[in-house]
Amino acid sequence: MKRKYFRWLREAEGFSERTVDAVEKAIWNYEDFADNEDLGKFCQTKAVSFKKHLLSKKHNGTPLSPTTVYHYLRHVKDFFAWLSDQQGYKSKIDLSSVSYLTLEKKLVREASSKRLTRIPSLEYVKELCQSIEVHSEIDVRDQALIAFLFLSGMRDSAVASLPLGCYDPKTHIVSQDPSRGVATKFSKCFYSRLLPFDDELLKIVDDWAAYLSTDKCYGTGDPLFPRTKVGQLRDSCTLSALGIEPIFWKGGSQIRQVLVRRSEAAGLEYYKPHSFRHAAIQNSLRYCRTAEEIKAMSQNFGHENIGTTMLTYGKLRDQDVIDVVSSIDFSQDKSAASQSDVAADLRKLLKKIEQK
Repeated sequence: MKRKYFRWLREAEGFSERTVDAVEKAIWNYEDFADNEDLGKFCQTKAVSFKKHLLSKKHNGTPLSPTTVYHYLRHVKDFFAWLSDQQGYKSKIDLSSVSYLTLEKKLVREASSKRLTRIPSLEYVKELCQSIEVHSEIDVRDQALIAFLFLSGMRDSAVASLPLGCYDPKTHIVSQDPSRGVATKFSKCFYSRLLPFDDELLKIVDDWAAYLSTDKCYGTGDPLFPRTKVGQLRDSCTLSALGIEPIFWKGGSQIRQVLVRRSEAAGLEYYKPHSFRHAAIQNSLRYCRTAEEIKAMSQNFGHENIGTTMLTYGKLRDQDVIDVVSSIDFSQDKSAASQSDVAADLRKLLKKIEQK
């Protein structure tokens, strides 16, 4: 039944393998709690007990976070709701019992509330790149990778699977095309452009792309960020990094390893790959002056809904809110003019959208 459910999630609901793995982990937690008893014995008492079990459970001596408990319960709840409609379980599992797999509203709000992500600054990115002493092509690759993460704002899975031919150094346009192997979210196909936050960082990326195509003779289907080639040096029994090879990284875990290693070597704080995406979006929004520019920037990051850009990535830190509010000119004349400009921009944008 579990295999059938996982297949349904993949094929009928279209969930990614990563999501299915998360669901499987949640169900495994329930089975561990219930000592692998028959799933048909699920009831209200079991639901409440499992909920208490998760809230009291600890990992490495620390209680599970409300977010973790919330997602475990959500996945298990969806599974039993599906199971209650399957042959052999319809008479055993009552949907009213499944509803007891619900967390207290206060904890739900805490678990689902958006938290500010700590992000790297432009100065941090430049310092991290400059801290890498170039002795090999691996050092150059890592410099280019760090710069590209910040200038593109792409997800690590997309960067890891990006072919050389999907990036044009002349225009700085990136073709995020799943048909060419780029692992975009929901397999969306769109074009984006590197953001010119810094000429030096742009040059690092462009020089790297030129090196791969000219010096290494890489083709358009080879990776823009190839994996490290590991082997034995002559007269050595140990494995060492020998350079790069035209093979794609598997997912974004290797990118995280590069950031960890380089930040530790530089004595700098470590930032997750996705925080570079947050940084790129927040930096870019500071330069937008019209509604059309904000909409274009939103689509540049692959967001169909501008609300995703503003609510998920555009949230300001408390100090930023104070600084921005303090800098606003509350003069009545200027305020009226500003409102008029914004309204005009919105009308222009809506007109363009309607024409399309």
